[in-house]
Parts: sequence; structure tokens; C-alpha cells
Amino acid sequence: MRTTPQRIDSANHIAVFQEFSIRRVWHNEAWWFSVVDVCAILTASPDAGAYWRKLKQRLKAEGGQPVTFCHGLKLLAPDGKQRETDCANTEGLSHSY
Repeated sequence: MRTTPQRIDSANHIAVFQEFSIRRVWHNEAWWFSVVDVCAILTASPDAGAYWRKLKQRLKAEGGQPVTFCHGLKLLAPDGKQRETDCANTEGLSHSY
């Protein structure tokens, strides 16, 4: 499944994919996307944050390293504050799913 955004609102740093918002930030000459937001779209999970935490645990237990494709970057949280969030670029996202 390809996750190329259909429409981009660069003023708010939000990418829109099939009516879902994906938070993003420009970092090291590439767009980095919130992994939790991508999980929410791909899994339709009611708690995408919990889904991502469990997936990270499983990857670590199997010897995988989500850290290799994720970086903690500050993104705007629903409460309006900048919070460190696991982010991946398009290459990292394609390897993780």
C-alpha cells in the first residue's frame, strides 16, 4: 500500500491521505511523518499509540530495531504543545510495514 499524500497543507505541516491527517516535519532534507498517525490509517486501530507501542515491543523481541528507521522529533500534539513523537521518512515507513 502506498502512502503518498494526496494533498499537502505546508503551512500547518500536515499531510492529508484519504481524508486522514498525518503530522510531519521537515528534517535532514526530507519529510518525516508521525508513525502513530500512519498506524492509525493503516490499521484503523481505535488507539494507534498503543498499537505502535506494542508493535515496537514485538519488533524488539524479534530482534528488529524500529530505532533504525524512527527518530523522536517534535510535532504539534492535540493539546497544542510540541511533543517528541516517533517519526519516519518515506523509506523508513516502507520498510516497517
